[in-house]
Amino acid sequence: MVSRKQTDHNNQYKNKKIPNLIVLFLITVTGVVGAGVLVFLVYCAMTGKQPNGGIKVSDEQVTEETADVSGTEVSLRSGPEPISADDPAVLGAQTGEMTDDISGGIVEEAEADNSYKSRYSGVYERFGDDLDDPEYLAANKIYVLDSRDADDAHVTLTFGGDILFDDEYAVTAKLKENGGEISAGISPDLINMMHASDVTMVNNEFPYTYGGTPTPDKTYTFRADPPTVRYLGDMGVNAVGIANNHAFDFGETGFMDTLTTLEEAQMPYCGGGRNIKEASAPLYFVIDDVKIGIIATTQIERNDYPDTRGATDELSGVFRCMNPSRLLSVISETAPKCDYLVVFIHWGTESTPEIDWIQQDQAPKIAEAGADLIIGAHPHVLQPVGKSNGVPVVYSLGNFWFNSKELDTGLVQATLSVPSGSRATLDSLQFIPCRQVGCKTSPAVGEEHDRIISDMRAMSPGVSIDQEGYITY
Repeated sequence: MVSRKQTDHNNQYKNKKIPNLIVLFLITVTGVVGAGVLVFLVYCAMTGKQPNGGIKVSDEQVTEETADVSGTEVSLRSGPEPISADDPAVLGAQTGEMTDDISGGIVEEAEADNSYKSRYSGVYERFGDDLDDPEYLAANKIYVLDSRDADDAHVTLTFGGDILFDDEYAVTAKLKENGGEISAGISPDLINMMHASDVTMVNNEFPYTYGGTPTPDKTYTFRADPPTVRYLGDMGVNAVGIANNHAFDFGETGFMDTLTTLEEAQMPYCGGGRNIKEASAPLYFVIDDVKIGIIATTQIERNDYPDTRGATDELSGVFRCMNPSRLLSVISETAPKCDYLVVFIHWGTESTPEIDWIQQDQAPKIAEAGADLIIGAHPHVLQPVGKSNGVPVVYSLGNFWFNSKELDTGLVQATLSVPSGSRATLDSLQFIPCRQVGCKTSPAVGEEHDRIISDMRAMSPGVSIDQEGYITY
C-alpha cells in the first residue's frame, strides 16, 4: 500500500514534469528553425540572391537607384525621386530595371514614366519649368496640352481677327434665328480646321456680362451673355486676347465678369487682368515638347484718358502699349522663357488697308525685343503681310466673325518644328482666305479665293504669297 506521503510526492513530480517537457519541445523547434534560417542565408550569399527574392544590386546600380539613410541602403524603386529644376540633368534617372521573381529573375524594363517632365523633357531641360506642379503652372499661366493631330514633329498655331457674341448685333442674332449653334455662323470646314490646330486664338472684342453700365458717349458698346463663352470651344478656340478697345464697354463690372467667365470656362486669355502684372503676363502653351509664348496688347484708344482703362498696379484693365516701353520689356523677359514668341496686338486705323505710322514705328521695336511673329487686329479689314527686322508681321486679319457686312477676311496658320536642342523654327506661314457674307464666315473658294490672294499680294510688296496662301520672304 502506497503511503499518503508517497502519493503527494508523485503528484508533485507529475506537475513539474509537464511544463519541463513543453520547454524542451520549444527549445528543440527553435533550434531547427534557426538552423534552417542559417542554411538559407548561406545559400543566398553563395548564389547572390537577396532574402526578398530580388537580384543583388551592383555598386554601379546603387549610385543611381538607392540611397543611404543612417547607414542603411533603402531602395527608391517604389517611386520616382523628386527632380530639381536647378538640376535638369537628373531627368530620367529613375529609368532602370525591375525583377520578376515569378519568371525566375528575368530583368525587365521599368514602366515608362508618364509625367509631363518626362514626356516634354526638352522643355524641362531648356526652361526648368515644373510641368507636374499645378500650382506652378497656374501661377505662370502655362498650359500643357496634348497635340490635336498625329504629327508630333510639328506644332500649328492659328490666328483669327475680331469676333462678337452680342445678340443685339447682327451676327449673333442671326445665329440664334438659325438654331443657336456656332456652325450657323462659321462654316464646319473652318471649325474643323480650327479644331485641328494645336493653338487657335482670336480677338475677344467684347465683355461677357449681364451687368455694368455702358460707357457714356461711346458709339458702339458690346456685351455678350456669359453662357455664350461656349462658342469659343465650339469653334475650336483655346486662347483669346482681351486687349482691345471694347473690353471695358460696360465698365469694371463688365470687365471683371469677363475675367470670371473665361476662368470658369477654363479658357486661357491674355492682355487684361486685375492689375498690370496680370494684364501684361504672357500665356504659355507646352505641346509636343515645344513651349509657345503669347503676349496680347493694345494701343487703342490713342489718348491719355481712353474709354478702355489700362491696368495699373492697383486697378484692373487691359495691357496698353501706346507707350511701348513696358511691352518691349515684357517681350525681352519672355523670349528666353519659350521656344517661340507671338505678339498679338490691337493696332492700326479702322477701315483702311494702309498701315499707319505707329504700326510702322512699333513693329521693328517689337521684333528687335524678341518676338518671333506679330499678329495684328482692330482695323476690321485685311492689311498687308510684311517683315520687320527679320520677323513676319501680319498687320491686320480684319473681322473673323463680327458684323453683317460682306468682307474679305482670313486665318493665318504658323507651323513650327520641334526644337532639336535650341528654339523652334517656323516651317511655314499660310494665309487662308475667307469671306464674311450674310453673317456667316466661310473659306473663300474659286474666283473669290484667287481674288483675295491677288489683293494680299498687291498690298504686300517684297512678300511672295503662292496660290495656296503660303507666305515666303
